[in-house]
Amino acid sequence: MTERIDFYVLSSASARQRLALGCRLAERAYLQDLKVLIAADSDAEARELDELLWTFADRSFVPHHCCGETECAEPDLPVHVRVRLEPVRGADLLVNLAARLPPQLEVFQRIAEVIDADPERRRLGRERFKAYRELKLALETHQLGDGAEP
Repeated sequence: MTERIDFYVLSSASARQRLALGCRLAERAYLQDLKVLIAADSDAEARELDELLWTFADRSFVPHHCCGETECAEPDLPVHVRVRLEPVRGADLLVNLAARLPPQLEVFQRIAEVIDADPERRRLGRERFKAYRELKLALETHQLGDGAEP
């Protein structure tokens, strides 16, 4: 059952900042021994996240597997990057960097939605916010400036 959904709203339209914030959120959860699923929009974005998870911070190490569109070959790793979320096995945290509402919300304890200042991403983020609100899920919004930590 989904306990809470956090919207992290960046003031920048930089896709790189959005992805880096997703990596920081995944790292925080990993350091708390949580299972994390990162949802990407495309295989190209999943590959960029795969690279960023190794390089986004000098002292970070986030063991992960980039599954893209395929089934995850290493299910025991704590962090997975996926494009296609179905079938969903669940995770403690879903970091949603995709523009779509995730399927089977109930299999995630928490969801982190990362929204940048791109007008289309903001519009789609508002639609997801409304959908979550209609489901009567607990929502929290965090306005973040450039380079801000979650």
